[in-house]
Amino acid sequence: MTSDDHPELSGYEPLDAGRPLRSPRTLLIMRIVVVLGLVALIVPGILTSVQVATTTAANACSVATARYYPGAVDFDARFELNGPGGFGWQCYAIDLNERETYVVPLGIIPSAPRAPSTEMPV
Repeated sequence: MTSDDHPELSGYEPLDAGRPLRSPRTLLIMRIVVVLGLVALIVPGILTSVQVATTTAANACSVATARYYPGAVDFDARFELNGPGGFGWQCYAIDLNERETYVVPLGIIPSAPRAPSTEMPV
């Protein structure tokens, strides 16, 4: 292209073409603001997910303990990387002597246990 193709640019010479548009300090501040914004968007979602999973696991473990170990005095639902039920939430019943007995695996994403079916098989 020549300057004849764009007459509005004839005679234009850029000022300090080698210099960046923004100073290094401005770029640093912009990067910090972007990182803080991303953290402010992501962290609350992660914390909410962990809190919901913890509450759901505790509720599911309570129901499973009441069903399978009615003599237990307490229960414990915890996330384990390598538990008896594999990777995920595990449920333990605690008896009067504070011994833990494994009840059921609750999975990676715990959910409420299903009610036993009362229908007759066909």
